[in-house]
Amino acid sequence: MELSDLQSWIDAYIRAWETNHPQAVGDLFAGSARYYTHPFREPWTGREAIVNNWIEHPDLPGSWKASYRALAVNGNTGVVRGTTQYFKEDGSIDTEYANIYVIEFDDDGLATEFTEWFMEATPPPRE
Repeated sequence: MELSDLQSWIDAYIRAWETNHPQAVGDLFAGSARYYTHPFREPWTGREAIVNNWIEHPDLPGSWKASYRALAVNGNTGVVRGTTQYFKEDGSIDTEYANIYVIEFDDDGLATEFTEWFMEATPPPRE
């Protein structure tokens, strides 16, 4: 995998996120892929489960904006960095996240493991 391949994949991921189209989502993942929505949660396992969970919990079009860039590739592992903003009804920012995605790919360029790492822009103070 090359950095340009990873960028193409993440661009397709964003398009799938925008449309919530099952085919667009499914085209990103291998049949037995695992999708971790948080590094300490149980993954959605298998393409069908990934598509179903994604579609059942959509981010509505226009309620968010994302900007992601391929950062690094090592063999079939890619790292993507970006930000996501979620908006209030008046268009102001409700929540903003800094994200790192670590993605394992098969030789066909399909994700076999996807893990989201995220941090809220205004976390509570440490005590």
